[in-house]
Amino acid sequence: MNEIKNMPQHLTERRLADAWAELQNYADQGNPLEADAYRLAFADPEFLLRRETRGIRFQLEMLKPDLDQTEQGIENTVVVFGSARFPAPEDAKNSLYEAQASGDATALAVAHRLVRNAHYYDQARLFARLVAGYSMHRRPDERLFIATGGGPGIMEAANRGAHEMGAPSIGLNIALPHEQKHNPYVTPNLSFKFHYFALRKMHFMMRAKALVAFPGGFGTLDELFEVITLVQTRKAKPVPIVLYGTEYWKRLVNIDTLVEEGAIAAEDLQLFQYADQPEAAWALIKDFYGL
Repeated sequence: MNEIKNMPQHLTERRLADAWAELQNYADQGNPLEADAYRLAFADPEFLLRRETRGIRFQLEMLKPDLDQTEQGIENTVVVFGSARFPAPEDAKNSLYEAQASGDATALAVAHRLVRNAHYYDQARLFARLVAGYSMHRRPDERLFIATGGGPGIMEAANRGAHEMGAPSIGLNIALPHEQKHNPYVTPNLSFKFHYFALRKMHFMMRAKALVAFPGGFGTLDELFEVITLVQTRKAKPVPIVLYGTEYWKRLVNIDTLVEEGAIAAEDLQLFQYADQPEAAWALIKDFYGL
């Protein structure tokens, strides 16, 4: 007993029992965690998934990706948004060949549209290569990492470009009724899955040093205008916001109408810029930060 009292104490020693070790001890002893009142609260999925514990789930979904990225040195990201439906050029060509062989007019029209939009995939891929190439020889605190929604299409293209340069990249995926799987180019230990859109969007902004929005649909518009609103209202610091594909964006959204009707101020048009080449989009970001 005296020997225990005289053992040296360590400043870094943990004073409280480790919860994960406690769970592991249950498993090692072959003790099942029954779904009853005696189960540990943090090991009870039925309890954690109740409506009343939603706030706890918010906290967990906020904390887990943040801790993991911090531990891996991810502090600065360039976020790339864009359509999940714009395929790689090689996949678009295969779809066209299949449609031509089928003789289906509707399928042929869709295939031609896929081929027309596939160049955005290549451009997102090239843009990500530029970002990754810049960061390869920088100090860890100066590196920029590509972050996407982790899915197919433009997201895949950006993750693919970083992967080809040997750089890690982040995927912030979302659980949807029609399951969206992460693309194969996201760095595995930086591939996160969210239930709540709000928490996912917050994670996009937490480390973002720039946003590049390629042509996309409702999801892209939602994320784009969320960021513009945060910067406009000074809830977030200014960052380069680049709309890639001038013709697409100006055809889709007539921002000038908002100015003409007094819904926004003329200076709000300076919150974003347009680009039509990967090098031009990257130059806007470099100029903003004097890189």
